[in-house]
Amino acid sequence: MALPTLRIIGFIIGIFLITLAIAMVVPMITLMIFHRTADMPSFLWSSLITFVSGLALVGQGRPEHVQLRPRDMYLLTVSSWVIVCIFAALPFLLTQHISYTDSFFESMSGITATGSTVLSGLDTMSPGILIWRSLLHWLGGIGFIGMAVAILPLLRIGGMRLFQTESSDRSEKVMPRSHMVAKFIVLVYLGITVLGTLAFWWAGMSLFDAINHAMSAISTGGFSTSDQSLAKWPQPAVHWVAIVVMILGALPFTLYVATLRGNRGALLKDQQVQGFLVLLLVTWLVMGAWYWATTDLPWYDALRHVALNVTSVVTTTGFALGDYSLWGNFALMLFFYLGFIGGCSGSTAGGVKVFRFQVAYILLRANLHQLIHPRAVIKQKYNGHRLDDEIVRSILTFSFFFTFTICLIALMLSLLGLDWMTALTGAASTVSGVGPGLGETIGPAGNFSTLPDAAKWILSLGMLLGRLEIITVLVLCIPAFWRH
Repeated sequence: MALPTLRIIGFIIGIFLITLAIAMVVPMITLMIFHRTADMPSFLWSSLITFVSGLALVGQGRPEHVQLRPRDMYLLTVSSWVIVCIFAALPFLLTQHISYTDSFFESMSGITATGSTVLSGLDTMSPGILIWRSLLHWLGGIGFIGMAVAILPLLRIGGMRLFQTESSDRSEKVMPRSHMVAKFIVLVYLGITVLGTLAFWWAGMSLFDAINHAMSAISTGGFSTSDQSLAKWPQPAVHWVAIVVMILGALPFTLYVATLRGNRGALLKDQQVQGFLVLLLVTWLVMGAWYWATTDLPWYDALRHVALNVTSVVTTTGFALGDYSLWGNFALMLFFYLGFIGGCSGSTAGGVKVFRFQVAYILLRANLHQLIHPRAVIKQKYNGHRLDDEIVRSILTFSFFFTFTICLIALMLSLLGLDWMTALTGAASTVSGVGPGLGETIGPAGNFSTLPDAAKWILSLGMLLGRLEIITVLVLCIPAFWRH
C-alpha cells in the first residue's frame, strides 16, 4: 500500500484520537461536579497521551491530491476502531487499576455498543468511569451510523448499498449530498439523546443516571450505572421509556432524516421497519401471555417485564429487568434466538439485521413457487427494489461468515475450558452485540470478569467482527489486499 495512502489514513485516525481526547473532558467535568477529584489525574493523563498521539499523526499533514479508494476504506475502518479502542481503554487502566486486557475488553465493548462488561460494583463506582462507559457507547453508536451511511455502501456490504432501504431513493432526492445527510443524522441522534434523558429524569431517575441510560439506550449499548441494570428502578415509567428509546435506536436513522425533510411516511412505509415492529409486538404478546400464565404477576406487569427484556435482546442493547435466564428453558431458547435478529440496517443495533431475514423469506418463497411452476417468471422485490444477484450473493456471504464466526469463537472458548453454554452464548452475544450471554457466569446477573484473559481477547475480536459486519475485517486477511 502506497505511503501517501497510509499517511492520509493516519491523518484521519489522528483526528479521531484528538476527538477522543477532547471527549475525556466530560468525565473530568463530571468528577468535579461530584467532588470526586481523586480520579482526575488518571483522566488527565489519558487525555494527554491520546491527544499527543493524535497530534503526532495529524502533524504529518494530509497529502495533497490523494483520494482513498474503496479498498483503502477497509483498512481505515478496521484500524480506526482498533486504535480508538486501544486509547479509550486508558481511563479504565489508570482509574480502576485493572489489567490492560480487562480495560481493552471494556473499551471494545463500549465502542462497539456491545454491553458486555468485566466491571462490578457499579453502584459505588467513580461517576467519571460510569459516564465514560456510556459516552463510549454514544460515540460508537453515532460512529457506526456514520460508517453505515458513508463507508459500507462503498464496500458493497452494508444494507444501505444493497437496498437503499433507509433512503429508498426518496431521501436521496431530498438531500443528495452525503455530508448533509451526516449532519442531519447527528442532529437526530443528539435530539433523541436529549429527549431520552429528559424522559428518564421525568420517570424517576436522577439526572446523572438519566444521561447515562439515554446514551446507552440510543446506542443500543446496554451499560448501566447499577449492577442490577434497570431492575434498580422499579418505576414502570422508567422501563417504558427505555423500551421506546431502544426501539428508536434500532430504526434506520436516514429515515428519520427523510421524515424531517418532508417525507412523512418514510418510517412507517418502510418494509424493514414494519417487519421489525411486527416482530416485537408479536413476541411481546406471545411471550407475555406465557410469562403471565407461569407466574403470579398481573398481566400488565408480565407484559412490561417481557417487553423490556425482549426489546433489549432484539435491539442488541443488553439492559435487563431481572435475571431472565431463570424464566425457564423456553425463555432461554427464545432469547438465544432473538439475539441473532438485531435491529434495522442503518441503525445503532447489531445482529444479522431484520432485512436479511426478510430477503431470505422472499427468496425461499420464490424458490418454492419456482418448484411448482418451473417456467414462471417470478419477480423478487424488497422495498420496491429488485433483488439482483449481487444482493443475494451478499446476503449468503454475510450469513455464512456470521454463523461461521460464532461457531469458531465458541470452539476456541471451549478449548480454553469454558462450559458449552458460556462458550456458545458468549460467542453469539458478542458477535451479535447483545452483551450478556446466558448461564451463571456471563448471564444477565453475571459478567465476563472471571473468564481467562485469552477468552477476553477472543471475545473482543468477536465484538469487532460483529460490529463491522465481518467481511470488512476478513478482507484484510487476504494477501491480494496488500498487493498493489
